[in-house]
Amino acid sequence: MVRVFSFLRMRPTSRGMQHTLNIIGGGMAGSEAAWQAANAGLRVIIHEMRPKVATFAHRTGNLGEMVCSNSFRSDDHEQNAVGLLHWEMMQANGLIMQTAYKHRLPAGGALAVDRDPFAESVTAALKAHPNISVSYDEITALPEDGHWIIATGPLTSGALAEAIQKETGSEALAFFDAIAPIVYHDSVNMDVAWMQSRYDKGETIEEQTAYLNCPMTKVQYEAFIDALLEADKTEFKKGETAGYFDGCLPIEVMAERGRETLRFGPMKPVGLTNAHDPLNKPYAVVQLRRDNALGTLYNIVGFQTKMKYGAQKAVFSMIPGLEDAEFARLGGIHRNTFINSPTLLDDQMRLRSRPNIRFAGQITGVEGYVESAAMGLLAGRMAVAELTGQTLDPVPNTTAMGALVTHITGGAEAKTFQPMNVNFGLFPPLDGVKAGRRGRKDRYKGYTDRAKADWQTWLAPKAQAAE
Repeated sequence: MVRVFSFLRMRPTSRGMQHTLNIIGGGMAGSEAAWQAANAGLRVIIHEMRPKVATFAHRTGNLGEMVCSNSFRSDDHEQNAVGLLHWEMMQANGLIMQTAYKHRLPAGGALAVDRDPFAESVTAALKAHPNISVSYDEITALPEDGHWIIATGPLTSGALAEAIQKETGSEALAFFDAIAPIVYHDSVNMDVAWMQSRYDKGETIEEQTAYLNCPMTKVQYEAFIDALLEADKTEFKKGETAGYFDGCLPIEVMAERGRETLRFGPMKPVGLTNAHDPLNKPYAVVQLRRDNALGTLYNIVGFQTKMKYGAQKAVFSMIPGLEDAEFARLGGIHRNTFINSPTLLDDQMRLRSRPNIRFAGQITGVEGYVESAAMGLLAGRMAVAELTGQTLDPVPNTTAMGALVTHITGGAEAKTFQPMNVNFGLFPPLDGVKAGRRGRKDRYKGYTDRAKADWQTWLAPKAQAAE
């Protein structure tokens, strides 16, 4: 019998069923918030504008659709903060992480998923829940009454974004986010490319060969950089002055920061041996990661771009092995918005000026699928506690979940607030005189051990036995 540390395993109560929680947005955060609240007995209505109202990045009307990478990043819950977040969400009966593991693809030490079956499974689980209904409508104004969670993500509709801006009395912060291209595997020249995960990570042969690698000589790399810098790129509209999130920079922007930047970033040649020429170390390597279970699609890792479509085909064909590559999707760029959460939200993630409204997900200033879903998980639980009269202890800031919510609700400097991935820099220092003298590996293990204990303690008072 597995112990699931989650107050959401309790049976629905009539007290809980007297309340309805409305959630705007059916992405990672909205889906997770709905799952958590519905399992606690609340009636939940998810308001999703897709597919009636399309966005630049979405292709379907599915809930939990992945619009950029298909990776939830590192799954190492002992040495990596996002891997720790995976673990915490699983302990809390998180829908997003459960579904991710169900549709996992080989990706070395990363948790990559088959994106379409993943979103289809999330959608099916939510629609099958007796306490959840989905309304396909666009919400264009801030609700005056009722209990709401706004989890519209970085692609908040223009009308709602304008309403948020009007309410907060200040312009919504914004940055630009880019999408990497996806190629068909059978169009890759395997006489040049080879399959290998960096440092041969992964326990099985399938995991160790989850990546395609395209080698470059110094001459090829220099020519590629020249082409990147000279390529036609998307121009922003007048007045669009937002910056980029550093975790998702277009490759052209990275190249502009120095000719060697890409070679020490997504094109680093370390941990790889060219199977076709093992004695010669490549000067740079372009990696492609499997994007679906069939292995027919691969995305170019770290190759977010703002190049125009014609330029992308010309420049990417310079990559050895991709000379005749066919693209299932080319890259692109879109405008993301987020609010200045440290000034606008209280410690319960409620809008200070309208406490009937909570915010969750990427719009709060966290970055990444996992972080967005995590904030949805907390927002759902906080709403349950408030609506049912429970007392929910503050989330320990020693946990990955707590470190994130503390950061966005007051821990960050409001004047310089920017989107943030979870990282150990958000965690309070380890106790003890010798803590600062530990090696990084021991220090990270210390963070995760402490976080796991504190997270289980936070969940344990409401622990239930899983069936």
